[in-house]
Amino acid sequence: MAPRGIPEPVLIRGTGLLGASIGLGLRAAGAEVLLHDPSPSAQAVAVDIGAGHPWEENCPQPGTVVVASPPDVTGQVVIDALQRFPDAVVLDIASVKVAIAAEVQAAVENGALSPAQSARYVGTHPMAGRERSGPVAARGQLFTAAPWVVCAAEGAEDRAVVAAEEIARTLGATVHRMDAADHDASVALISHLPQIAASLVSSRLQETPASALALAGNGLRDTTRIAASDPQLWVQILAANAEEIRRILYGVREDLDRLITTMEDPTAPGARLDIAQLMAEGNAGHARIPGKHGAPPQAFAVVTVIVDDTPGQISAVLHDVGEAGVNVEDLRMDHSAGHEVGMLEISVLPGRRQELTDALTAQGWKVV
Repeated sequence: MAPRGIPEPVLIRGTGLLGASIGLGLRAAGAEVLLHDPSPSAQAVAVDIGAGHPWEENCPQPGTVVVASPPDVTGQVVIDALQRFPDAVVLDIASVKVAIAAEVQAAVENGALSPAQSARYVGTHPMAGRERSGPVAARGQLFTAAPWVVCAAEGAEDRAVVAAEEIARTLGATVHRMDAADHDASVALISHLPQIAASLVSSRLQETPASALALAGNGLRDTTRIAASDPQLWVQILAANAEEIRRILYGVREDLDRLITTMEDPTAPGARLDIAQLMAEGNAGHARIPGKHGAPPQAFAVVTVIVDDTPGQISAVLHDVGEAGVNVEDLRMDHSAGHEVGMLEISVLPGRRQELTDALTAQGWKVV
């Protein structure tokens, strides 16, 4: 049986990565989940992986409807669900909230929905995903420790808000309440702008010689990782949040124009200072990103260990780190160009760096 506060059965409309992942997570928690998708093949895959059972017209009326449709049709599907299922709580998980709320309000104003019907709707946004898309990439743990924003409009039913928050908590997410406009402004900066930046940098690589790309390290990989995201999805997201994104891009353009002007004469008086100031402004912004578990940012020391590119090497290093009694604060892997070795970068508290270096060296590891 599902956790209290989630009316059952739960109908998920849309069986892509997020919809199928929600189905997997809710079923693991004991909820009855039904699935519906306009694509029979996507729905069949989601059913096959265990995300739920197919929804049919003769199925029991859902207690909760989770709309996981593409952003450009989410508003229409929300309105349809409010009309079709008179007792159901209806949530959506699209990454923009103002436009969908406006569609629901417009439906009230033109008489397609009553105020009582619209009160059963709550907009939400789980801040989780992967570069891969579709139900084949789904996993029930996708939302663990991820922010899940709940944007309840004034007048929303308490049971609808409770259901939205309970689903998020059941899936392991952390609930954040925000106004829809504040949400859209926030994600424009912390989610949409990074996607744009990654895509713009990656587009410069299209004609890059292979000899240059062979020099690529983690800096390029980290910067461009999310550029592998689904273009069709991002067309919808960026179009729906264009106003907020445009405001931020104006500021980015000012910074770029400033840098370009400086680089046109980098030896002019004050040019080097301007470059340094621009980099320092980046340092200051980066320092504001929360650290582990949402705690204040903290600088860690890095211990870099050379490992062979063979099975078991990383687990062996981590075993020896554990034996040394040092907690791993962060972990990343870089690969050496032209050599079948990797550089395992282990972040630890600064006061434990030398202790860990000595312990791993004593175990025969090559510490850089």
